[in-house]
Amino acid sequence: MPASRRGSGSVTLPSGQTMAMHTRTQGDEDLPHATKKTMADHLRKLESIFTLTPQRMRMIVDAFKDTLDLGLQKPDQVVPMIPTWVFGWPTGKEVGEFLAVDLGGTNLRVCLVTLQGDGKFEVTQTKYRLAEEQKSVDGQKLFDFCAECLKAFIDTHSKDPDHPLELKEGQKFPLGFTFSYPCTQERIDHGELIRWTKGFSAPNTEGQDVAEMFKKALEKFNVPVIMTALINDTTGTLMASRYVNPKTQIAVIFGTGCNAAYMENVSSIGKIKSVGIDGNAEMAINCEWGAFDSFQHEHLPRTKYDITLDQSSHKVGGQAFEKLIAGRYLGEILRLVICELIDEGVLFLGQNTYKLEVPYVLDTAFLSLMESDPTDELLMIIGIFTHFFAVETTLAERQFFKALAKLIGRRAARLSACGIAAIVSKMGYLEEGCLVGADGSLYNKYPGFADRVHEGLQDVFGDKGKNIVTTHAEDGSGVGAAIIAAMTKIRRDKGLYPNV
Repeated sequence: MPASRRGSGSVTLPSGQTMAMHTRTQGDEDLPHATKKTMADHLRKLESIFTLTPQRMRMIVDAFKDTLDLGLQKPDQVVPMIPTWVFGWPTGKEVGEFLAVDLGGTNLRVCLVTLQGDGKFEVTQTKYRLAEEQKSVDGQKLFDFCAECLKAFIDTHSKDPDHPLELKEGQKFPLGFTFSYPCTQERIDHGELIRWTKGFSAPNTEGQDVAEMFKKALEKFNVPVIMTALINDTTGTLMASRYVNPKTQIAVIFGTGCNAAYMENVSSIGKIKSVGIDGNAEMAINCEWGAFDSFQHEHLPRTKYDITLDQSSHKVGGQAFEKLIAGRYLGEILRLVICELIDEGVLFLGQNTYKLEVPYVLDTAFLSLMESDPTDELLMIIGIFTHFFAVETTLAERQFFKALAKLIGRRAARLSACGIAAIVSKMGYLEEGCLVGADGSLYNKYPGFADRVHEGLQDVFGDKGKNIVTTHAEDGSGVGAAIIAAMTKIRRDKGLYPNV
């Protein structure tokens, strides 16, 4: 973007705060603003490029299905369709006490999950803050920290008078470790880190078996657990949601990023045929579908704003689907449209717009607020632009911003529906219908997101689309990890596929 170009400046107050000053050259006249007609003309053009027709959605669904199939048949595909070695569904009768550790982007969470059967459970948890420097220490030190926190949690709860953790001599608690970073898994208690994400850069970890590193730390601190399963949070979400509601067939995450998991027939996973698992068995698949249509860009309706965003991203060409629908990017798409209109002299003439020229300064939370502003004068939008960006707006401009936020949010939800529809269509769930356990900040907090996903499913499938219902998912990284640890222990005790 060109440098700031409005005839305004700012002054630093004695308190250190900066106050924007708008220079007016024509006495007391108002700043020049775009007319209502000008804004309406621009909105019409944007509607034409951000709107997804049902026909286009069905074409995307067909291409998506082909991509999912390819990932199941061949290794190292753009959408990797990772076998999780989680076999079959929970019965809902799994019982007992299990531990779960979730290494997230900001916290380490340790949970004691008591599975009570009949889809019921209790959770006791403690969060341990991760300092920024801990994300870049040597990888083994990071896992040592995880093991120390787990030991502290067990020690504390062993002394709890109301609900003590009781261990018999020599007994170890089964542990599910939620590690939601891209890994290749040859078995359920193994995971080779492909690359760090979420701000982590711990050296000597990428390309290593992180499960083995964690086990080493557990031994070092003499923690009485056995690491039974290494899981991704989306797979955990699938299992936790199914444990509570047996109609669940798919889990999706629509948050800062996006992902999906579902249960596949082993006979359809061509790339693991050599392992020798019964073709009638079922296995959960972690799709990692944010990469759909990456690099080739043949199917998704990218606008010039999406292309600009992609070209200035860390991974140019990659995560193409995620960049159109995930919470990390929606605010930036809106900002790029605004910046183009500033450059064309349509918006904010005579005002200093430098604050709007910083990439990613417009958080997706602002879009939520714009869309949900209930006031006639759109006072929340006035607040956003004056408080955060020091620019004045007219009602016509605010109505434009609200409509633009809706266009971007609606497109994200309808594309999300295409991903769900691809799995539904591939697995033949449409006639009988199914529940989709959904989680993530976009799904939970963005106004109307779930309704627009449902509308999109009906546009793809017609009235039968009403058979596919999204519902708030259960805690995947805590409860899901514990359920998978329980299932894995039962499976291995039976001697079923002990090598994976």
